[in-house]
Amino acid sequence: MQTLQDAAGLRATIRGWRAQGHTIGFVPTLGNLHAGHHSLVKLARARTDRVVASVFVNPTQFGPGEDFERYPRTLAQDQVGLAEAECDLLFAPDVATIYPFGADRSVSLHVPELTETLEGAHRPGHFDGVATVVCKLFNLVQPDIAIFGQKDFQQLKVIERLVRDLSLPVKVMSAPTLRAEDGLALSSRNQYLSPNDRATAPLIYETLQQMRDLIAKGHARKVVEQAAASKLERAGFVPDYAAIRRAEDLAEPADGEHEGLVALIAARLGTTRLIDNLLFD
Repeated sequence: MQTLQDAAGLRATIRGWRAQGHTIGFVPTLGNLHAGHHSLVKLARARTDRVVASVFVNPTQFGPGEDFERYPRTLAQDQVGLAEAECDLLFAPDVATIYPFGADRSVSLHVPELTETLEGAHRPGHFDGVATVVCKLFNLVQPDIAIFGQKDFQQLKVIERLVRDLSLPVKVMSAPTLRAEDGLALSSRNQYLSPNDRATAPLIYETLQQMRDLIAKGHARKVVEQAAASKLERAGFVPDYAAIRRAEDLAEPADGEHEGLVALIAARLGTTRLIDNLLFD
């Protein structure tokens, strides 16, 4: 596997592949990779001739007081895992490559409506940073297919809207969330959990399943949401939200609407903020 940090080298390599008629799959990441990331690379490997992954801890998607400085930088370990997953090229740019005028002076993209609820309400500006860096990376890599995990469900919806609205020639694909045996969604942030908190964390997935089952039985959405938040609080979580939304656009469903829904939870456990979701269909 080749590793490049400069845009010129990346583009030269991409041009060579294109000249050979190869299709290109892309998996953008923040790094500190785990089996969930590797599964996305393997899916890209099955769908395209060449696979590019990026590792870039993007400063513009971290808000004040968030974990940008302590986010694990594990490039050597990531290289090993990506090579084993049959990635062809790792693009690992520095901040100056992505933001040549500085991160605080960059052109910024805003996707309306989808970015102003749930995660967007609790992390103002987060999705502007995500949309901006993803658009920049798409422009650099110019993939045919880009693959994202469903664990960051709202992010997936934002990127789908971005691609459609800007007419970007990229097909966005999603892959199911990978979970530990006890149901906890795989995440780089799981390593921050204390042993006791790690034992408690799977309750998030259990709560999502309960939300789905109660809606299927005809319970009122707001009652189900409130019960889910209370259950998490009793277990020691500090929930930001426990919500049921339309999967298509994250709008609040009408009373009695049971199909095409998704439950989403964000909650702090100790010092760690966890997110997860469950599609009902």
